[in-house]
Amino acid sequence: MSAVWDFADFDDHEHVHMFRDRASGLTAVIAVHSTHLGPGAGGVRYWHYPQRAAAITDALRLSRGMSYKNAMAGLPMGGGKGVILADEGAAKTPEQLAAFGRAVESLGGAYVTAEDVGMSDADMVAISQHTRHVSGLPVASGEAGGDPGPLTALGVYLGIKAAIKEGLGTESAKGVRIAIQGVGSVGGGVARRLAADGAKLTLADVNLARAKALAEELGAELADSAAIMEIEADVLSPNALGAILSERSIEKLRVPIVAGGANNQLATAGDGQRIHDRGIVYAPDYVINAGGIINVALEYLGQGSREEVESRIAKIPGRLAEIWAESRASSTPASVVADRMAQKLIGRG
Repeated sequence: MSAVWDFADFDDHEHVHMFRDRASGLTAVIAVHSTHLGPGAGGVRYWHYPQRAAAITDALRLSRGMSYKNAMAGLPMGGGKGVILADEGAAKTPEQLAAFGRAVESLGGAYVTAEDVGMSDADMVAISQHTRHVSGLPVASGEAGGDPGPLTALGVYLGIKAAIKEGLGTESAKGVRIAIQGVGSVGGGVARRLAADGAKLTLADVNLARAKALAEELGAELADSAAIMEIEADVLSPNALGAILSERSIEKLRVPIVAGGANNQLATAGDGQRIHDRGIVYAPDYVINAGGIINVALEYLGQGSREEVESRIAKIPGRLAEIWAESRASSTPASVVADRMAQKLIGRG
């Protein structure tokens, strides 16, 4: 395996830690990209990687995305990410969660963890028994914090509405054809909000039973999880795993708008240019999906109520509009415009 500095996605990360706890079987990576604005904050995911190097790549990419996301959301937090490597078909154990909590604590507050793919708020409670540096814990009604999924969904929904205005020139989602890839906590929440607005939905998920149940609930169409990338619609909303916008998939897109909550949607930096060259309105993922981190960051900082969280999330459409305006004015891809804004905010402009 190459040294971590030689990975293509290494971007002057401040910390990259590999953890192995023999007793519990924990194998994990924690990457901290930047602490320029504050401690590196970002969720931990539990995922099976056929090749372990892919887990390091994921941690590097995702932690950089969190630096940009937190900066663009106006939060006094840097960017970090945790990855717990799952054995194929194996469930995580209390012992592994405890070991991960100890790993987070060993970093002395450089990394603040929270819930991500494959994790739950109950897992966060278990981890919190072993570290102070965790957020996304159950909270009283009306307070910031708790499950970040519904608030990520709120921000993505508002961002899609902004993208519809930018790309289609209408304020309403009624009758707009929207293809949603991934209908878990975030995608499902987005789908329900858009259905209430009268949008015409097509849903897909690797968990076919989940997609089918939601389609029946909302009166939506159902599609294969891969085929939905090529469906003819007004909006494609990726809300599953990342790197789905590649040279090949971009060529086959049949939508004028791509806006969704998945992290790291662009497979490579050059794919932002490809989206731009096709005239597709693209919502940079770390801008549109910031609702969850706004929620858990304010919880960790002890600075806000649910009302304050929602007030900050309501600013997401304005940030996107600013990015699109600069993209038009400078003939620069929206992804590049957003990256430049974020890099300046974290002292790397």
